[in-house]
Amino acid sequence: MKRSLKDLAEQVGGRTLGNAAVDLAGVSNIQSAAPGDLVFVEDEKNLLLALESCASAVVAGEFAAEETRMKPLLIASQPRLAFARAAQILCAATKPKPGVHSSAVVDPTAHLGANAAVEERVVIAERVTIGDATRIGAGSVIGAGVSIGRDCTLYPNVTLYPGTRIGNHVIIHAGAVLGSDGFGYVRDKTTGRYEKFPQIGRLEIADHVEIGANTTIDRGALEVTRIGRGTKIDNLVHIGHNCQIGEDVVIAAQTGFSGSIVVENNVVLGGQVGIGEHARIGEGVMLGGQGGVLPKKILRGKGVAFWGTPAQPLREYLKQLAALARLAKK
Repeated sequence: MKRSLKDLAEQVGGRTLGNAAVDLAGVSNIQSAAPGDLVFVEDEKNLLLALESCASAVVAGEFAAEETRMKPLLIASQPRLAFARAAQILCAATKPKPGVHSSAVVDPTAHLGANAAVEERVVIAERVTIGDATRIGAGSVIGAGVSIGRDCTLYPNVTLYPGTRIGNHVIIHAGAVLGSDGFGYVRDKTTGRYEKFPQIGRLEIADHVEIGANTTIDRGALEVTRIGRGTKIDNLVHIGHNCQIGEDVVIAAQTGFSGSIVVENNVVLGGQVGIGEHARIGEGVMLGGQGGVLPKKILRGKGVAFWGTPAQPLREYLKQLAALARLAKK
């Protein structure tokens, strides 16, 4: 979708230098750029490479404001963010045609908002509510009493268990299973057998959340599992029952949560992190890949990086690794 540099600057909150009327059709990195592409640089050392590339325009920071070499510039205080926003505009996917595909099965009690799109072989159960302009991808199953907000995108083969609540502007990638039963059992001391503990709570996902492919999030056992506004969850993540995930949390692939974990706002979790039940991760904590948090453990320290198993502040963990290396040499 073509846009002029001037239009993009107005939409992403920047200003232009040079020919603001230049048309842009896509985005690229500097090395692969072609005419019609937009590229970005975050520091002055890469500015010349961008200006000499085949790109038609460059997003840059204030360091480029005095640039005299003639290639159109979009000046922004946060060039990477401005570039990302411009990419969303230039590379916007074609929206599916509104309506219900003939192969879909929709209960008559379900309510579909204006311009909602229901694709092939979708099954929508009773009392479901789907907001305006939301897309339900092919093969998805929406359980009874589910609520989905407006402008959401569910890619193919997503399963929402009964009672799940999804906010607005949520993206759920293919194969995700949301609201399934938690892993809760009670052992009979007499027979040694396990019996299922009730899993009758629900799952609530707030606005602007993105959930990766084949991720699973359990409903609460007797309460609610919650995912906060703006949280981004990668592929192949599992979140157990009763977890409370805060706002603007980032969770990388293959991370696993046991039950009843609290993750406060602005936490960043690397890949393959494992967190034990009833643990708490404080606001702004960063936990490196394959880090492990023991059950009931509390990690605190805004902006503090933790690593290892059991997780420790990064500086302490690296000191221990260095000490072990010295011992090994002896």
